[in-house]
Amino acid sequence: MKIALIGASGFVGSAILKEVLSRNVAVTAIASRPERIAAAANLEVVAADAYDADAVARAVASHDVVISAFNPGWDKADIRALFLAGHQAIVAGVKAAGVPRFIEIGGAGSLFVAPGVQLIDTPHFPAEYKEGAEGARQALNLLQQETQLDWVFVSPPALLSPGARSGQYRLGGNELLMAGEAPAGISDADLAVAVTDEALQPQHHRQRFTVASV
Repeated sequence: MKIALIGASGFVGSAILKEVLSRNVAVTAIASRPERIAAAANLEVVAADAYDADAVARAVASHDVVISAFNPGWDKADIRALFLAGHQAIVAGVKAAGVPRFIEIGGAGSLFVAPGVQLIDTPHFPAEYKEGAEGARQALNLLQQETQLDWVFVSPPALLSPGARSGQYRLGGNELLMAGEAPAGISDADLAVAVTDEALQPQHHRQRFTVASV
């Protein structure tokens, strides 16, 4: 098994990188700022532009799975357009490289809170996250039309924060997971456990799933 990880120096990507390496799996960490990634056994670090499909194809060639934790940055005013541009270039690159399995980390905004109602469309969804969440929702909509790749879209729960690794999580489908009356959460470390488990032992195919703390 050889995994390519796009966005390996980011918040979610760095947690996934740490988890994958802890499983003694060979991983190629792909980042726009590779200097942020420390050397480690079983690790190759590659600088590549996620908006360049050809560069993505070269970086992910000969891998078994591509995990994308790409995020253009929440400080970008045009984050929606950038998220979609990155998504489309990454998918095109993965397909051109002939890698069959693709796992994308998205957002919680497209999870359903009632029949026909997604979290992003509720009145109290934070305005500062709406553009990025809309980009992730549109990326999911595009993936749902994809028939060449064996894709998976992972939506974190509503609350994702830095935290310790318990190694435990619960799975959901398209609905927002709750903890009693409040939205559920998870640590970045346990989200990484769930993503790595899916990469190494696939349970989902051409579908979205979500996770939360037990």
